[in-house]
Amino acid sequence: MISHTQSLHSQKISGLVCVSVLAWLSYMVTSLPVMAETGISSLVIAIVLGILFGNTLPYPASWTAGIQFAAKRLLRIAIILYGFRVSFQQIASVGVQALAVDILIVSLTLTAGYYIGRKVLRLDRDMSLLISAGSAICGAAAVLAVEDVLKSEPYKAAVAIGTVVLFGTASMFLYPLIQHAGLFGFNDTQFGVFAGASVHEVAQALVAGANVSPEAGKIAVIVKMMRVLLLVPVLIILSFISNQSSVSTLGSNKLFKVTIPWFALGFVAMIGLNSTRIVPSSWVDIINQTDIILLTMAMGAIGIETKLSKMKNVGLQPLYLAVMLFVWLLFSAFLMIRFF
Repeated sequence: MISHTQSLHSQKISGLVCVSVLAWLSYMVTSLPVMAETGISSLVIAIVLGILFGNTLPYPASWTAGIQFAAKRLLRIAIILYGFRVSFQQIASVGVQALAVDILIVSLTLTAGYYIGRKVLRLDRDMSLLISAGSAICGAAAVLAVEDVLKSEPYKAAVAIGTVVLFGTASMFLYPLIQHAGLFGFNDTQFGVFAGASVHEVAQALVAGANVSPEAGKIAVIVKMMRVLLLVPVLIILSFISNQSSVSTLGSNKLFKVTIPWFALGFVAMIGLNSTRIVPSSWVDIINQTDIILLTMAMGAIGIETKLSKMKNVGLQPLYLAVMLFVWLLFSAFLMIRFF
């Protein structure tokens, strides 16, 4: 019995070593000067390397346990630690109006994305929600968190992350150009709110804001992290919907209960802990670095489990949905900031 347990642990370690190497390679790639200028994170590189590795190089079946551990358990731990990136004081500093913009952006983008994906483009539920969540909330991290709640197939998360990376990167470069051309007409504070409310990834929002001014960059990150906080109620709602669908499938006589994702509550708890400022800033920096490593490992693991044979059958509909949401985010955020 002990030898069997030891064997399972050794197999898990082998898979974890594999995704650790992928994470390290991702850091090496992003440290290259040409990559650093693009703002592309190690998370993106990790999933690309994972897909290449998982689809071209054979690996022992014994590694699967460790790879799946990284894709599930490490991912949840990373989402929890993500809470150290924001505090309730930062949220309060940008005011109620910015929070209102974020709530409207997230709720309307999720609703519109799901409706368009399902009714217009005929995508399945999971693909529609993954792309919509990535666009509405916080890019790859939101896709991974929603994927964990929906229990969707890994290739769907990979497709959704691909669309987030594409249009998040486009907005990161495009929005500052439009602002410098005078077409937005925002002041630094307004542009910071706009970037935080409309750009997909946290790093992309920072780069977009910083390309206008340091103040815009700071506000963009805070507003963006407010969107990240909205991930918690979204996960709870999606968990409710997902469980309800399961009950409907099993039969109406089955008892229904709401499953609240524990890592979402942990995420809020870490925000609360960070807000107390009990944890020294040097420790917070270490936690944030560790969090990125865990997220990168999770992305690499999901990439390994993503099979290109399934992605080939997806078609262009996910891209069409991402384009529509990109345009929606641009114009809706612009009008909301003008209105408020």
